[in-house]
Amino acid sequence: MIPYKLAVRKDSSTIIQISCQGRLCLIGEGNLTVIAGPCAVESEESILINAALVKKMGAHILRGGAYKPRTSPYSFPGLGEEGLKYLALAKRETGLPVVTEVLDVRDIEKVMEVADLLQVGSRNMQNFPLLQELGRLKVPVVLKRGFAATVEEWLLAAEYIMSGGNHQVILCERGIRTFESSTRNTVDLGVVPLIKELSHLPIIVDPSHGTGRWQMVRPIAKAAIAAGADGIMIEVHHNPREALSDGDQSLNPQNFARLMTEVGRIAEMEGKRGVSCKL
Repeated sequence: MIPYKLAVRKDSSTIIQISCQGRLCLIGEGNLTVIAGPCAVESEESILINAALVKKMGAHILRGGAYKPRTSPYSFPGLGEEGLKYLALAKRETGLPVVTEVLDVRDIEKVMEVADLLQVGSRNMQNFPLLQELGRLKVPVVLKRGFAATVEEWLLAAEYIMSGGNHQVILCERGIRTFESSTRNTVDLGVVPLIKELSHLPIIVDPSHGTGRWQMVRPIAKAAIAAGADGIMIEVHHNPREALSDGDQSLNPQNFARLMTEVGRIAEMEGKRGVSCKL
């Protein structure tokens, strides 16, 4: 018996609609959605530069972390509410919808004032009180796979959100932990066609966290789209060497522009609409 009742595959695939300042952004079957931006919101100036950059190059959604769950307590933890204010400003200036991570049920309300999509990170994939609270909302949720989670555990985490009434769930493969140490994680691209078989939910891939190395981001992003992913989430920074978080896996403007050209070609070959935001 299949334990996930709502996430299980059905006749049609779910397409998530995000509306922002007169634009409609579609995530799901037939569309290729690019989410891009810096790992962390570092300052007002930095997020505005990066937001303008990724918009100019064709990204559909702006990413940026105001709250950062870091392995080390001494690493940059994000700007918190100040970072949300800067994200709101970037959203107003570019018209891009925003996705940012929510770590705690106590932060949901203030994050929702800015974000068009809420991200649940790998560490919180099985934070069941958080998932249940997100299930009561009417906002799209990007659910990242836990770095030690099976596919069934991942889909059951989605089920927690959906069983509360919120069916707007986007699955995100961001690499799993294996014995391999030469990359940050091991990207499980086989999960993309598997999810397409098991579930109706859209799936995107994060090759930045998946590899931890900017040199590998473009190849894995292209492979993800060829495998059938509905989108990619890319870390982009105008000066990765000075990034306060994850600079080693962030694309600079030149490499992101190259990636956008390449994925557009692959999307066309795969029959996906390369531009999913429509005026």
